[in-house]
Amino acid sequence: MERRIKVLIAKPGLDGHDRGAKVVAHALRDAGMEVVYTGLHQTVDQIINAAIEEDVDVLGLSIMSGAHLPICEKVMRRVKEEAIDDVLVVVGGVIPVKDIPKLKELGVKGVFPGGTPFQDITTFINQNVRKRQG
Repeated sequence: MERRIKVLIAKPGLDGHDRGAKVVAHALRDAGMEVVYTGLHQTVDQIINAAIEEDVDVLGLSIMSGAHLPICEKVMRRVKEEAIDDVLVVVGGVIPVKDIPKLKELGVKGVFPGGTPFQDITTFINQNVRKRQG
């Protein structure tokens, strides 16, 4: 039997809006994934430590504050430092289209601005995690 994909959903920084993160977490569970939600106001170190402790396949960041570029820079730097480069990093929330290329340059594999259909997110994760596992 194939192992279920394990996803960590994290809310970095001072952003206090987590409805979208919870709705995405529910959609991923409905798609058969195991989901761990860290809760609000997490530091980058807390998020990276949780990803390591939970041994996740996917690290999903939900960012509504507009601080997605500096947060993702810090996250990707810590991912490299901790040698967890095999974890698929995705980000969603309030992400201007003009920032997507920069996020991908940093190493973020999937960017899902608000309003992205859940099917697009689950399909992306399934296709990209399976490539890593297989």
